[in-house]
Amino acid sequence: MIVVTGATGHLGRLVVEELAGRVPASRIVAAVRSPEKAADLAERGIQVREADYDRPATLGPAFEGATRVLLVSGSEPGRRVDQHKAVVDAARAAGVELLAYTSIPRADTTPLGLAPDHRATEEYIRASGLPFAFLRNGWYHENYVAAAWQGAQSGVIPGSARDGRVASAARADFAAAAAAVLAGEGHRNAVYELTGDVAWSMPELAAVVSEVSGTPVEYRDLPVAEYAKALEANGLPAPVAALFAQVDADIADGWLGDTPGDLSRLIGRPTTPLRDTLAEALKNA
Repeated sequence: MIVVTGATGHLGRLVVEELAGRVPASRIVAAVRSPEKAADLAERGIQVREADYDRPATLGPAFEGATRVLLVSGSEPGRRVDQHKAVVDAARAAGVELLAYTSIPRADTTPLGLAPDHRATEEYIRASGLPFAFLRNGWYHENYVAAAWQGAQSGVIPGSARDGRVASAARADFAAAAAAVLAGEGHRNAVYELTGDVAWSMPELAAVVSEVSGTPVEYRDLPVAEYAKALEANGLPAPVAALFAQVDADIADGWLGDTPGDLSRLIGRPTTPLRDTLAEALKNA
């Protein structure tokens, strides 16, 4: 039995869809906080079980009979380490044979502001003795859809990444990699650095947006503090704006530009081009 947590989220649902093309539906468990939101999966023969990271008592029944579990990282920094620990403990109690975890690139060394939670989770999983696979997911193309849309409207994409590069990939690419690990063999205690095949710069992002929108768009580099204030002016809470601006500074320092090829090797094809994702998103905006 393969259990996917967060199975109604953006990534989790895509993983379930990928698994459904690889294994019988009866072998898949969609573990979700609100089972009613997964009624369509149940109609297809996929088991739906309640699993709430904040209610550990729900996790044991959700993992009953599981041989492999995908822990999709929580979305709340500051709370998710305890949430993840609850999932790890439940997986260990269930005798799971492989726990896959969606982490962050170079989790053990990166200065990225989101890294401490992932680093702590990886350490806890290692200490648990569970066989694991760390899926160190890079940035999603989809992270830049809002910037692309705003750039197409205003003619400017601001940032603080200087000439740094981002090796992003489509969310569906990362989902395919997770499904390959969950349904395949030979992934025990593996660490995968999952990034896109091509690392692009912010000026190149602006050029892609210009091409797909038919509107001239330029990239405007700003000091980190100024970019944070611009994000805050657009409605982001100050701490979130500061975090996003710092990510750009980390991009400038080269922390999101690696292209080791693990992702394309796992999925057996090239990763989705940035242009394809943005063109589809802007077409449907």
